[in-house]
Amino acid sequence: MTILVQLAIGLLFGLGLIVSGMSNPAKVLNFLDLGGIPAGIWDASLAFVMAGAVAVTFVGFRQVLKLAHPFFAERFYVPTRRDIDPKIIVGPAIFGIGWGLAGFCPGPALTALGFGSTAAVIFVVAMCAGMVLARFVAQLQSSTRIAAPVHPLES
Repeated sequence: MTILVQLAIGLLFGLGLIVSGMSNPAKVLNFLDLGGIPAGIWDASLAFVMAGAVAVTFVGFRQVLKLAHPFFAERFYVPTRRDIDPKIIVGPAIFGIGWGLAGFCPGPALTALGFGSTAAVIFVVAMCAGMVLARFVAQLQSSTRIAAPVHPLES
């Protein structure tokens, strides 16, 4: 049952991306092209989609977190760390650069796969390769940290 609800939510999200035009990389790139403002090419519609998403999330999170537990889990998984480490800076920067170069982020790219878009296929393959590489590097770093001897003055 859980998987069917998740599938329905994903389909609804994809439909929203299609209706809003956000699965079209040209629309996203026209939003990011601030040089197009004087020429009338700049497309502000993505800002309205983002504002709507932020508003829904702001209200939705406040309501959902009042529940004793999620519908399909035993507890909420809410981040507790509040510090800013390099991963929090580098990850979004890589995401933004990829988004600006390709005009896709993961959700719209997966939606565009349904249209048979070659650009979406290339993006999704590169995205998956990046996730595998990131996991490999993280595992490599954690095994290096555990195995590395600690200097007496560092503890």
